[in-house]
Amino acid sequence: MTTESEDIIKTVQVSGTTITLLGTAHVSKESVALVEKKILSGEFDCVAVELCPARYENLTNQSWWKNLDIYEIFKKKKASLLLVNLALSAYQKRLADKVGIEAGKEMIRATELAREKNIRLEVIDRDISTTLHRLVTEVSFWQKIKIFAGLIVGIFVGEDVDHEQIENLKKGDMLHSVIEEFGESLPEIKRVLIDERDEFMTGKLALLASSENAPKNILAMVGAGHLIGMQPAFKNPANQNRIDELGVKPPSGRIGYFIGWAICILILGMFYVGYQQSPELGWSLVVTWVVINGGLSALGAALAFAHPISIFAAFLAAPLTSLNPTIGAGMVVGLVESYLRKPKVADFERLRDDIASFPMWWKNGVVRVLLIFFFANMGSAIGTYVAGASIVQQILG
Repeated sequence: MTTESEDIIKTVQVSGTTITLLGTAHVSKESVALVEKKILSGEFDCVAVELCPARYENLTNQSWWKNLDIYEIFKKKKASLLLVNLALSAYQKRLADKVGIEAGKEMIRATELAREKNIRLEVIDRDISTTLHRLVTEVSFWQKIKIFAGLIVGIFVGEDVDHEQIENLKKGDMLHSVIEEFGESLPEIKRVLIDERDEFMTGKLALLASSENAPKNILAMVGAGHLIGMQPAFKNPANQNRIDELGVKPPSGRIGYFIGWAICILILGMFYVGYQQSPELGWSLVVTWVVINGGLSALGAALAFAHPISIFAAFLAAPLTSLNPTIGAGMVVGLVESYLRKPKVADFERLRDDIASFPMWWKNGVVRVLLIFFFANMGSAIGTYVAGASIVQQILG
């Protein structure tokens, strides 16, 4: 393995094929220029990009939002994934706006040049929905809250990021220290978002290099942060079985499932104990559960400017869904809201711009319904603990 003079370019040999790893910053004009220079040099017969088929379609087809059905997203329980995806997109767009370039422009430009020059194009990243699904199932509810809150802070109240800082992200040493710090605080997230994808993309490139009619010179463009993990991974790249394993969406965590049912049994058990002491106490416990759980969920929906009927739906749904771990109050409220106030075409047209503006999260119909889902769920989760504590206090008092 040899390393070129630039820290952001690494070269490896696999089965007679030369693979040049080009580390880019997804919001960098210099990265776009470097990509153009490399592809137009004529030395590569294959261009590989850090995209999955879905992200490739979204980047190259700017009207992808026309096919987005919010109601179906809630029915298929994909609202959490879409919300996280939008938050990540908003954070990247904030950086892009600072330097006056479209996020992911170097990837877009690479695909354009590959088509223009009739160069073989390969997408090597894991499907974005699989990555987000694995992320959501790996972390607890409160970790999800922490991640989302961190993204919101980074998007709207974070420090200004200047052009020089963004370019410094391409330097291996700085990026390595950031990733190591990230891994120490949230190792599950680092493993899913970085380590697994490093292994996946390395395996895809190695299989491409050893396939029939393999290219002789591959230019592989990945975010600079991936170079740290990908370069050494070529010593023992993932085989097809491992790639298939990394591409599977795992089932929801069983621990959370059992905890949900345990809470249900515990609450119902406390209702029973209360009724055994006196019917009046039993009814008092039920009222406490409904008012606190339903009230906080309804408050969450109201904070997101939900329709009055959706707020009422949150109040009715939360006390029941909190006793059923297979469904959340936010999903019920989201379905009601998306049925009552289906986002308009204009909301989808403005989506890319609105997600980078905090006030517009409450004005854009697409983002608002996702906020309603999030806040109704959060209110119900808080209500479960607060109501549960109050019920215990009444029984013991």
